Amino acid sequence: MTRSHHPHQPTVTIRSEPIDAPIWGRELIDPSAISQHGNAMRLPVTVGGALMPDAHVGYGIPIGGVVALEDAVAPYMVGVDIACRVMMSLYPAEDLDLLDNASRRDQLRRVLRRETRFGIGAHFDGRDRREHDVMDDPAWEALPQLRRLKDKAATQLGTSGSGNHFVDAGVVEMPADGAVALGIEPGRYLGIMSHSGSRGTGAQIANHFSKLARDTVRLPDGFQHLAWLTLSSEPGQQYWLAMNLMGRYASANHHTMQRAIAKSLKLKPVARIENHHNFAWKETWKGREVYVHRKGATPAHEGALGIVPGSQGHDSFIVRGKGNVASINSAAHGAGRNMSRKQAKNTIPRSERDRWLAERRVELLDAGMDEAPQAYKDIRQVLSFQTDLIDILATFSPRIVLMAAGGPAED
Repeated sequence: MTRSHHPHQPTVTIRSEPIDAPIWGRELIDPSAISQHGNAMRLPVTVGGALMPDAHVGYGIPIGGVVALEDAVAPYMVGVDIACRVMMSLYPAEDLDLLDNASRRDQLRRVLRRETRFGIGAHFDGRDRREHDVMDDPAWEALPQLRRLKDKAATQLGTSGSGNHFVDAGVVEMPADGAVALGIEPGRYLGIMSHSGSRGTGAQIANHFSKLARDTVRLPDGFQHLAWLTLSSEPGQQYWLAMNLMGRYASANHHTMQRAIAKSLKLKPVARIENHHNFAWKETWKGREVYVHRKGATPAHEGALGIVPGSQGHDSFIVRGKGNVASINSAAHGAGRNMSRKQAKNTIPRSERDRWLAERRVELLDAGMDEAPQAYKDIRQVLSFQTDLIDILATFSPRIVLMAAGGPAED
């Protein structure tokens, strides 16, 4: 029997079989994630989908899932950490002394710890509070909920959250093709890479509108978290406004963080790349207007630059999209987990993690055992399944990694 809070609304009829959705790297993906994505392919508003090789089970749809809906947006397909994103700043080769010189490296450690905060509820108070024009965005005044959350958002600007959020410093190897794409010279660069999103504000927006969607669309058991809001409805327009504000806010979060780091270290970037995931984009696909949900998937339109990070101990990559229609112009957003957080904490010895990182010359300033590199798929193997989706332009090798000390994830 189907349980519901909507006794007077008929249950939405879903397809008996999922529509076809191509899968990249099927052998790397847990069957339960494939099944979860298949559920999204059975909705009447779904017109297309794809699954990336970093996929693993998430809320609503898998991390690594891509779903195109018609006249609809589904909050849990976007994700709880709306507009979670990655940014990398590149600095000239002479700044690599921050990694190679002992006193400069110590300065880098101190700055990374000081110029961001990690963990649920992490924020800056008083004179430390960050400033950015995004807090003057008129969208904050458009909805009562956004007005209530504005001060919380202001205090959390420049922070990194928990889970798999990080700030890394490392070496970027930039070959000729990548250099042309970024408008810089080939060679070695210092890279500082951050991963964070819309923090507690985005999470509250996600939970509010996901509940609203479940209260609006009555779905069978097992499908409730796939509930959507139509874009022609007022709630749908409200979520769309809030989600897009969170996209601008998440970008500002990174810009304030990276600006503070650069200022403290007296660095001047020569290039900067950023992209977000956990978002829905209005796009034209196969001649129709759709809302493309990329939950833990990177936009990979033809010529689009992006970043695909590995774990705390694996390389990360600057990439360029090929605009593959079959993947709905998408690629993986990272390596993807091969074990749950609980399993990682219960089975990976700390000594084994530390030995693994030391062999790769990675200094870990802080992180929970749930983020140990052994809990992740091999990023190079994940990328090997995506040669038709992206080109690799440059490689980032981490040398110093800072993450939250452990706790619930926000990704």
